[in-house]
Amino acid sequence: MWDTLRNAWKVEDLRKKLVYTFLMLVLFRLVGVIPVPGVDASSVSQAAAQYDMLGLLNMMTGNTFSQMTVMAMGITPYINSSIIMQLLAVAIPSLERLQKEGGEEGRRKINRITRYMTVGLAALQAIGIIAGLQRTYQVVLPAYQNFFGYVSIGIIMAGGTALAMWIGERITKKGIGNGVSLLIFAGIISNLFNGILTAFTDAVGITNYGANFWQFLVIVISLLVITTLVTFVDCGERRIPVQYAKKVVNRKIYGGQSTHIPLKVIAVGVLPLIFAYSFLSFPSTIFAMFGAQSGVYQWWARYMGQTSFWYMLVCALLIVAFSYFYTSITFNPRDIADNLQKQGGNIRGIRPGKNTVDYLTRTSNRLTLFAGLFLAVLATVPTLLSVWNHVQIPFAASSILIAVSVAIETVRQVEAQLVMRHYKGFL
Repeated sequence: MWDTLRNAWKVEDLRKKLVYTFLMLVLFRLVGVIPVPGVDASSVSQAAAQYDMLGLLNMMTGNTFSQMTVMAMGITPYINSSIIMQLLAVAIPSLERLQKEGGEEGRRKINRITRYMTVGLAALQAIGIIAGLQRTYQVVLPAYQNFFGYVSIGIIMAGGTALAMWIGERITKKGIGNGVSLLIFAGIISNLFNGILTAFTDAVGITNYGANFWQFLVIVISLLVITTLVTFVDCGERRIPVQYAKKVVNRKIYGGQSTHIPLKVIAVGVLPLIFAYSFLSFPSTIFAMFGAQSGVYQWWARYMGQTSFWYMLVCALLIVAFSYFYTSITFNPRDIADNLQKQGGNIRGIRPGKNTVDYLTRTSNRLTLFAGLFLAVLATVPTLLSVWNHVQIPFAASSILIAVSVAIETVRQVEAQLVMRHYKGFL
């Protein structure tokens, strides 16, 4: 591994991308310590520890929400806007045509609309959360307890989200890996060490004399098991054998070789988890506008809290649904079948044309079902442990899944860059 890192550093283009990505992540974390004026961070931290939805937002933003910095909303509004645009593209024919037939110009227009929607949604969510918490925790300072004060807080937090969105897009374009995923990864890693350290100090009786050491062992074992399972399943793939017909050109025979089409077991990556959590956090933001002690918010916190049965069920169903949805927009079996037929290839035992499309669709659906169920089960493991014997897991399985998956995906991109330059990769 160290030899590979040295080889990667020797490639000038790859070295620039790695340095660029690192500096952008440092910028993201540095900006994340600038406080939002007019808000009491200690009161927000107390609310985040009490309400599950705010704790989830705090986890996704790398603890910047409880500290109430300009990056408090993080990249979550951008994810929500992307989901909304994907759904609108299905419902509105003009957006669907722009997405499918608009080419590069169409994608730029959709991205522009998504950015504007992100800023507006971030401001709306920020104002809604602050106004809701103000009724119970008095999080807003007296000088800002007016219309212009709330608007200014919302604009500042929306500006932080816009900056995070810009950093993510720059990393995707000029760096290594997916920028949005790396920003979430940076936040998760920043909290992971503190969570494990706190659990250890509680277990040995330094900070919490009522904690049991075996609970710390459960935490460590759960972390190792989840990391191993995620790594093992994420590296798995379904290989579909393909045979190419022989061709005679100028008395020379071409083709006739056998190869395969690799289909990843979890081709959807971490996006279904991110989409599901972001989708579930949106209603709590709307209900927070009525106040943390309002009936509608209390009903949502009671029946849709992270430890409730209905939350786990809805979250699991959303993960499976978003797995199929993401697969449907990223995997086109008809295009693969047409390319195989043009190149004189066919899947062994399957006729070209419609039969190949049906076979690829059936195989993809089976892999997507397994991926969705696997992600759903992993997402509920920490909650089940907490409900079962009150073992407080300082990190969610989804955060470990996101961290491991993003790390593997980034390493694969580095490996691909090295393979193109005839270097040995991470094997």
